[in-house]
Amino acid sequence: MEHIKQDQIINIPNALTVVRIMLLPVVVWRFMIGDATGALIAYLAAMLTDALDGIIARKFNQITALGKLLDPLADKLLVCSAMICLVDLKLLPAWIVIIIIAREFIISGFRLVAAEGGTVIAAGIWGKYKTAITMITIIFMIPNFGGPTVHIIEQIMIYLSLALTVISLVDYLVHNKSVLAGKM
Repeated sequence: MEHIKQDQIINIPNALTVVRIMLLPVVVWRFMIGDATGALIAYLAAMLTDALDGIIARKFNQITALGKLLDPLADKLLVCSAMICLVDLKLLPAWIVIIIIAREFIISGFRLVAAEGGTVIAAGIWGKYKTAITMITIIFMIPNFGGPTVHIIEQIMIYLSLALTVISLVDYLVHNKSVLAGKM
């Protein structure tokens, strides 16, 4: 189990997470005005903060309870917002995004219940895979290159993201069933 620093709230990893959250409106705005390049650049910058905050937090032992709560929230906000924009552009089926967002609500609810009991639940490995594949899928979809080969790759990645969404949800429920039973 990782050592969590309770006394340190403001640190570089948490600041990077806040920057990621602040980039969210930029990503959505660039989508809204039809600037795929700007949306992609802002999205990539946000993803870079995600990678950096994790590396710095682990390397310099700056893992905090706040970071464990904010980091997955920032990821969810970024991914869900980008996917909703892709639905609006008719590049992604709404039903897939609904399943992905429903999973996020379920996991967030679990984390909230656990936090009320004094437990912080970190993201599991399947959730990390799901987030990484979904973020990469979005990178492929934002430029909307078109063409049959790109379309096939996008479809494979979309359904891989969907499968990992379901797998990570089941894994999360199985490994945290004590939260449901109230035995934290």
